[in-house]
Amino acid sequence: MAGFKDDNAALERLIEKAADPRDFIERPERHEGVMKYLNRRLEHDGLQLVREGRKVRLCAFTEAGSIASLITAGTKIDFDTVNRDLERAKKGVVDDPEDAITAACSLVESVCRSILVELKVEFPTKLDLAGVYKAVREPLGLSPTKEGVADEISADVRAVLSGLVNAVQGIGALRTHAGDAHGRERGFKRVDPRIARLAIHSASAVAVFLIETWQLRFPGRDLPKSEK
Repeated sequence: MAGFKDDNAALERLIEKAADPRDFIERPERHEGVMKYLNRRLEHDGLQLVREGRKVRLCAFTEAGSIASLITAGTKIDFDTVNRDLERAKKGVVDDPEDAITAACSLVESVCRSILVELKVEFPTKLDLAGVYKAVREPLGLSPTKEGVADEISADVRAVLSGLVNAVQGIGALRTHAGDAHGRERGFKRVDPRIARLAIHSASAVAVFLIETWQLRFPGRDLPKSEK
């Protein structure tokens, strides 16, 4: 058993050594490529290399909090459209960050559209993310001036809700300018996977909040599966 553990430890050190940032000081872009290459393969074993200051460390692959919460929320309401968009977003982060951004935007749109369908609210003229999110704010009571919380934190909640509006607008704009929904011109510059992750985590947080608000206001009432 000790020998097995020693072999694993040696293998871990070898993998970490292969991506040692010190070996790529002159070519940092090459280091990023090596990290992507290794992480695409390590993910199948539930592992990932993460940058910690000037070193890299091999650790277990885990879902971030907002994504894990969205998976749970989507499962509770059997909302396969959200889960499908989320899987598409996660898979594309490294290999196709532009598509991941598009999928992140789509998952929030899916939640918003389903809410509008279930409440029989007329769809807005502009069916972009900002438009459908604005349409669900009133029926869900998400207006920054109508948050329905205790007075001592009402101003704080209004600030957060206003920030949520900005996040939604930013995700939609990022999809327009950096996603692949409108095709890709020759010579386009690839998006940094960090930005794709930012879009996914932000979209997941928004989607979870919408789903949880729906469940609070309409307990026991499932959202329909909205196909686009």
